[in-house]
Amino acid sequence: MNRFIAGLALAAAALVPLGDAAAQAYPSRSIRFVVPYPPGGPTDTMARSLSARLSEALGQTVVIDNRPGAGGNVGAEIVAKSAPDGYTMLMGAISTHSINASLYKNLPFDPVKDFAPITQVSWIPLVLCANNAAGVSTVAEVIAQAKAQPAKFAYGSSGNGGGTHLAGELFKSMTGTQMTHVPYKGLNPATLDLIAGSIPLMWNDLVTALPQYKAGKLKMLAVSTPRRVVQAPEVPTVAETVPGYEAYTWFSMYFPAGTPQAIVARMNREATRILQSDELKKRFADLGAEPVGGSPEQLAAFMASETAKWAKVIRESGAKVD
Repeated sequence: MNRFIAGLALAAAALVPLGDAAAQAYPSRSIRFVVPYPPGGPTDTMARSLSARLSEALGQTVVIDNRPGAGGNVGAEIVAKSAPDGYTMLMGAISTHSINASLYKNLPFDPVKDFAPITQVSWIPLVLCANNAAGVSTVAEVIAQAKAQPAKFAYGSSGNGGGTHLAGELFKSMTGTQMTHVPYKGLNPATLDLIAGSIPLMWNDLVTALPQYKAGKLKMLAVSTPRRVVQAPEVPTVAETVPGYEAYTWFSMYFPAGTPQAIVARMNREATRILQSDELKKRFADLGAEPVGGSPEQLAAFMASETAKWAKVIRESGAKVD
């Protein structure tokens, strides 16, 4: 009888797909979560908040591994070339999985073929800011004055080829305006120059701009997301004046390509549930971010649309990395 029962168990096990069996046993050890940016920034902070809760949900430690360099390409390449076993994943971003494909001639990985999408983590709004003495208070006034006096307006950004630079180029393209781009080495020095009056405008992120806005040191003319943000609901969207305008920084999770689908589904399920929690929503809101979630298929489609969109902006503007 014991042999008969054992035989039934073996037969039942044989009917379980290998991927499902792997998912049932997964994870059996710690998981490396590569963040392709330095510690302390919003990407790192969001990843750490997510990893702590994933560790609880999965019963294994999710360890952050910061691997900055080359606009996120260093960390992304590490994950792309890792074993597809579910024990290495990436906190990717608009740079690694959209913009860099058009900015870098020899990208050491394929953002589509080398990764298995898990879920979109969040987005951080960008903000069109103005110096208090710039003489503009709305997007419509910026457009009108830029068309009337093309040489008057320059806008600052965090650097050539970055999200804030391309947000400005997209704005110029959609409004038919001409403004000079002034690249900085980061948002903080650009913000200080904006407040000092060295530049009249800049594209900033919400995290950096909001404290200065609340202190009355600069104007926030509009946010770049499709809807207004809870942190400053009085600030309109760019799209209220320029229909269809969207430009924001986004972050997503990826496994290496070839990771068993059942493991991808397990991580998607846990991450999406955590991102929908009130705790994560509050934590991300403090960073100026909004959790997103969604299926791997939704992330893949979103990536495709973003890559095509920014490739066009990069091609038309001639944007290059520093």
